[in-house]
Amino acid sequence: MYSTMMDFPLTVGGIMRYGTTVYGDSEVVTATEGGSRRISYAELGRRVSRLAGALRRLGIDSDQRVATFQWNNAEHLEAYLAVPSMGAVLHTLNIRLFPDQLIYIANHAEDQVVIVDASLIPLLARVLPEMRTVRHVIVVGEGDVEPLRAAGRPIHAYEELLAAESDSFAWPDVIDERAAAAMCYTSGTTGNPKGVAYSHRTAYLHSMAVCMAGVMGIGPGDRVLPIVPMFHANAWGLPYAAMLAGACLVLPDRYLQAEPIVRLIEAERPTVAGAVPTIWNDLLLHLDEHGGDISSLRLVPCGGSAVPESMMRTFWERHGVRIVQAWGMTETSPVGSMAHPPPGAAGEEEWHYRVTQGRLVPGVEARVVGDGDQVLPSDGKAVGELEVRGAWITGSYYGDDDPGKFHDGWLRTGDVGILDPAGFVTLTDRAKDVIKSGGEWISSVELENALMAHPDVIEAAVVGVPDERWQERPLASVVLRPGAEVEPEQLRAFLADRVARWQLPERWAFITEVPRTSVGKFDKKLLRKRFAEGELGVVRLD
Repeated sequence: MYSTMMDFPLTVGGIMRYGTTVYGDSEVVTATEGGSRRISYAELGRRVSRLAGALRRLGIDSDQRVATFQWNNAEHLEAYLAVPSMGAVLHTLNIRLFPDQLIYIANHAEDQVVIVDASLIPLLARVLPEMRTVRHVIVVGEGDVEPLRAAGRPIHAYEELLAAESDSFAWPDVIDERAAAAMCYTSGTTGNPKGVAYSHRTAYLHSMAVCMAGVMGIGPGDRVLPIVPMFHANAWGLPYAAMLAGACLVLPDRYLQAEPIVRLIEAERPTVAGAVPTIWNDLLLHLDEHGGDISSLRLVPCGGSAVPESMMRTFWERHGVRIVQAWGMTETSPVGSMAHPPPGAAGEEEWHYRVTQGRLVPGVEARVVGDGDQVLPSDGKAVGELEVRGAWITGSYYGDDDPGKFHDGWLRTGDVGILDPAGFVTLTDRAKDVIKSGGEWISSVELENALMAHPDVIEAAVVGVPDERWQERPLASVVLRPGAEVEPEQLRAFLADRVARWQLPERWAFITEVPRTSVGKFDKKLLRKRFAEGELGVVRLD
């Protein structure tokens, strides 16, 4: 027996139509140097139609890839909506990648058009000549386009293209919901980056999940501030989710330092804001020194790397802001879990849950797997690699056969941890970062979180380094608060009350900042390289 329900496709076009009509009065706010500029969702919808018409005139008439090289702003949102809704594929290029990676990604995806913010022209000009498939470049804003002309591609002004089109684009009546809507590439810490193609269906379902009360609970009364870049795993799904919910969007453009972010929060009063821990750490330092009112924030989903408990506690105690740890990957669209405690949990029991990666969101299933691909019990004790599957989890990579990442229909995440009967995930490390010392495993994440609880420590990154006796031992690289005078012996004594004595690092280095990947994660590969080349100035304690 089949249902009597219509087989109506779930598409990005559906999100666009709903948000720009039913919630036409909601607004997109974009930060500028002199304040904020605003556009209603209804007006946004008209501009989205004009952009689609312009792209059609440039030859985008099926599932060709349209790349963006942009900040978080209204024009980037227009591409987010127009490109998939016309049946093409949005490809967000990571502006922080090395040139050779950008070239590889653009050629691998076969991008036909690049929409670039004028402030980023110098970065694009370095790689455009080697982007073999790019036929047109569209420039948003005012800037010197001469550096782009050397590549010999037609250069178009964004506003001039839109001005030549009408507000009524002939949107496709039917788009297969399983067709690709957007693409992101992994950060490529080993080998070339790998492409993940998100379908219209996954974008729609993921947006619905993000809006659920047990995830981010986004509704029409919210004002959503995605600080996480729109080129990083769909800005965690926040732009589409906000539009689906009718929530207003507040976009920071290129102004990502602590001072302008605080100023934007004070002026626009967002209720939900998403960013990696580094951003919130910088914000906390700024607030401590200069003050500021961020009390409008009711929820701050935070992920990309483990969120220090000390930082979450400080934001709550000093500012009344609730930071909630989330977990996900480019391959998971990306939200896979959120660390909301169960109802009734209070005090230290509440924090027991908040320091985990959270409870699996509806639509995502997980398991832990041990040696020999043995499935381990979800009992909160068994440690293994986390594998996931679900409606918005990738089952392969675009144009790249990597069977080692997939196992019997599950995605191998590369994260090591435990899963409890209530669906809470606790990750102890990345598989490649676990430290094996004398046959025992040491979690680098546990050591980092314990160190960052010290009042004079801003950040700490721990890696395993070769040891003549124990095979590997932890090296702690620490960033101190300005003016702090702390010795390695003091930090080691501080750790002694928090971790097993045999896990205490003997090797210490004080650094000005932790190196990061293009998506803001600790670049531990680079730390290990600097150690091997003698660049860290390591102090060894007996």
